[in-house]
Amino acid sequence: MIAIEKYWDNQDLLHVNREQARAYYIPYADTTSAASRKRSRSPFYRTLNGTWKFRYHTSVKHVEDHFYAEDADVTGWNELLVPSCWQTNGYDQLHYTNTNYPIPCDPPFVPGENPTGLYVKAFNVSENWKEKESYIVFEGVNSCFYLWINGAFVGYSQGSRNPAEFNVTPYLRTGDNRIAVMVLKWCDGTYMEDQDMWRYSGIFRDVYLLARDKAHVRDVFIKQELSEDFRLGKLLCEVETTASQEVAVEIRDAEGCTLQTLSAVIEGRGTIELQIQEPVLWNAEEPYLYRVYVQAGEEMLLFRTGFRQIRTRDGVFLINGRAVKLKGVNRHESHPELGAAIPLSHMISDLNLMKRHNINTIRTAHYPNDPRFLELCDEYGFYVIDEADLEAHGMSSAEKWAEGAINRLSDNPAWEAAFVERAERLVERDKNFPCVIIWSLGNEAGYGVNHIAMARWVRMRDASRLVHYEGAAARYKGSANVEFLDMESHMYETVPFIEEYANDIAETKPLFLCEYCHSMGNSPGDLQDYWKVIYQYPKLMGGCVWEWCDHGVKAETTDGKPYFAYGGDFGDKPNDGNFCIDGLVSPDRVPHTGLLELKQVIAPIRLEAEDLTSGKVRITNLYDFIDLSHLALYWKVEKDGVVLEQGQVMQLEAAPHGGRQTLMLPYRLPQDEGRYFLTLSCRQKQETRWAEPGYEIMFEQFELPVDNPHANLPEQVQPQRALGHGHTLLANEDGHRLVMDGFDFRHTFDLYDGTIIGISRHGVPMLAAAVKWNIWRAPIDNDQPMKSKWMTEGYDRAMMKVYRCEWTQRPGGAVDITVDYSLGGYIRYPLLHGKTVWRFDNNGRVSLRTEVRLREELPFLPRFGLQLTMPAGAEEVEYFGYGPHESYADKRRSTRKSKFELSVDDMLENYIRPQENGSRYGTEWAIVSNKQGMGLRFDAPIPFSLQASHYKPEDLTAAKHDHELHPRKETIVHLDYKMSGIGSNSCGPELHENYRLQEKTFSFELSITPVFKEDE
Repeated sequence: MIAIEKYWDNQDLLHVNREQARAYYIPYADTTSAASRKRSRSPFYRTLNGTWKFRYHTSVKHVEDHFYAEDADVTGWNELLVPSCWQTNGYDQLHYTNTNYPIPCDPPFVPGENPTGLYVKAFNVSENWKEKESYIVFEGVNSCFYLWINGAFVGYSQGSRNPAEFNVTPYLRTGDNRIAVMVLKWCDGTYMEDQDMWRYSGIFRDVYLLARDKAHVRDVFIKQELSEDFRLGKLLCEVETTASQEVAVEIRDAEGCTLQTLSAVIEGRGTIELQIQEPVLWNAEEPYLYRVYVQAGEEMLLFRTGFRQIRTRDGVFLINGRAVKLKGVNRHESHPELGAAIPLSHMISDLNLMKRHNINTIRTAHYPNDPRFLELCDEYGFYVIDEADLEAHGMSSAEKWAEGAINRLSDNPAWEAAFVERAERLVERDKNFPCVIIWSLGNEAGYGVNHIAMARWVRMRDASRLVHYEGAAARYKGSANVEFLDMESHMYETVPFIEEYANDIAETKPLFLCEYCHSMGNSPGDLQDYWKVIYQYPKLMGGCVWEWCDHGVKAETTDGKPYFAYGGDFGDKPNDGNFCIDGLVSPDRVPHTGLLELKQVIAPIRLEAEDLTSGKVRITNLYDFIDLSHLALYWKVEKDGVVLEQGQVMQLEAAPHGGRQTLMLPYRLPQDEGRYFLTLSCRQKQETRWAEPGYEIMFEQFELPVDNPHANLPEQVQPQRALGHGHTLLANEDGHRLVMDGFDFRHTFDLYDGTIIGISRHGVPMLAAAVKWNIWRAPIDNDQPMKSKWMTEGYDRAMMKVYRCEWTQRPGGAVDITVDYSLGGYIRYPLLHGKTVWRFDNNGRVSLRTEVRLREELPFLPRFGLQLTMPAGAEEVEYFGYGPHESYADKRRSTRKSKFELSVDDMLENYIRPQENGSRYGTEWAIVSNKQGMGLRFDAPIPFSLQASHYKPEDLTAAKHDHELHPRKETIVHLDYKMSGIGSNSCGPELHENYRLQEKTFSFELSITPVFKEDE
């Protein structure tokens, strides 16, 4: 075993020989190369990324002695790219766990069997660096590491997602050199890094060398002051040098014009003050960046700064003096193939998607992100809640969630230095990024004296930003111990709670929902409810949806089928299953419908009808700093999905922050009967870096006030056929079957089972199985708190019992069949009793009305409706309702009402863990047919939920991954009286009562007609 000091079990020993934390920068030789921000253009930069020799050991005890020596033979070792994670390269255990520590909870000690990775690389140092001071920077290593250069021990560091810098001047030489690094999977810092994520190890961020002047600028803190009217900006450039040195500071505007230059001799520390008249302010909508060049000796440092002011006043959160709503997401660094090693292109992809969906805020959950990500946020315009690499949730589960257990570290003074250092390294690295508006002290680590020490240090170091920590809310509400926190922060609160807070005059701080609307699977369904209240009350800052992306790991089945894996798929224990599949986008960044819903709900424009008879609509600007001149409004009038008129308004001018504009749209109010809808769409005029011209920012839709006395009568809207061409419906009993023959159709009803088993027209069968009532949906992730209740009552195994089935033929030929029935599963009493009257008309239409009475004490139903199985080939779906994507009672703001034509496969919304999906809320009629248009038409006097799929609910319920699903040839059609809503109860409040199917009595009417679409 290697003979080294055992630093990894000592919370008092956080590093050896590591440099003091400083601001992020790369030294360049001139302003041109610095402005490029291409590191390779700096003569003072040398990347160590690339291929390293690598050896993995299951325990540090197996590490070869002197592997780090200059002459150590590593020719037989494997090769590994840096940056990367071991686990994504076949080493160690892929492991996902949320709150539970993956090791015995024995702080500060970690297991003796501590997996270890050894890295060795040969590299060359230029002759030009001979007179320089040399430093090595590791931007991210999980969880701790030892460093040797040319056989000599350099130092030790821990704190996975914070940079570690070492002065390596005494160890380097011109020409060939060798670096060796030993990375341990676990250290005492692991107890503070218990974030909800895959547990990756290794050198996962960039590694590079810097050559510095002997006397150089070590650190820069660009502070700013703005006058009350924002017309004068002061730039206070605090500079720290390693020795007395002349330092010049130059500020240029975004176009590159020099505004002011000052210089001074700095001895250790000093401040150079510059002033800007009428500064252009930075905000997320107009991210204007000034360039601040700091020149000393041969080095040129560049910092891009934005003038902005962050304040709270009278309980209201302000940016540049205006109340701003934070429309955010929580973002883990996650790549489906690379794990925590995030390429720059992947960061850009995330930000483009966020901009396209009206997101303006990112919480770096739950650690500092790669510094290049913050550079991009500065450019794109995002407000960032920058979070310390600190979470100790596992302390709670270690003590079975005993009260106060989570505070074992945060209230222990022995851990104060470890806590405070995480705040220091966060703030020092990121203090010059204007996008950072709030410092966060970490996540779910209790709240105690150590957090108070962190907050006190942060406020002392940087008073220009706000300080956040959610964990304080639960423990110290109303206590002086939260005086250093600038906001009240909560997770997963109900809408009534946040409204109550907003109305409570005793609460003087703004409320921030650092996590809400948990977006796991088919979710969230309560966004609109939150934002209706958030917009209403100034004290509500907004919040960050949990979370941005599904953390699936790209994998393959044994037979080569690709899929995204989650916890437990690799034999990892403990694991939290698919709880990491909880994002608005898939692991490969395909948006879920939840993201589309968020985009619409938080859109920066509101469109309202003033007088639709005259074409008058009102547009309200919800941007805070820009007017609407960059947008155009497109409008169209449709009848039953067919466009009748359309146009555009190119001159939008509503002022920011609530400005309004009334528009007169020149459409003609229709005089004919029918359903007419006005759809308004706000789109970009110009190309931006994140979207093309014409990209839709938001839309709104209104039904025009056209007299239509028959709008709700299905007989008036469905195709009219000649009533049997004079033929009377013939009904004959054949055993327990009733066969009904008409002019061009035959229908069959099973009198024993009380249901229809056959519908055909011109000999074409349109049912492949008996029609049945259904109350079960494949549980969505948000149903998990209800799933056991539902299954206990037998919702998933409900069968129909027929008590009475009688038929009569009316004088005109129509046949009525009355069925008394119940639905129930074994063990329990029947869930509901019902009575259905089926009517078979001469023209082939089947209509029904059912009256339902539920057992009084039952939990709400997932759904209630009719399930039909249509033959193979029934692949086309045409419907009038909300679309084009899935919609539910509480998740439909992103859909519009129109006529849509889709395939059955198009109706599917694929979730990594299969669950209820693809329903269409508010459907008024639908046709499911084969490619020749032969199929069934469905109508109802009250809109229903439609679903057409190649999977039954039990198929989706049984599968744990999407690759386990095997589509049926038949098409399963659900026609639901109601489907309960979606909510966000996988880690949030219960589904609101308004969206539950909890009526104890109700009725449902529906008609089914066999059609040949081309003949109608």
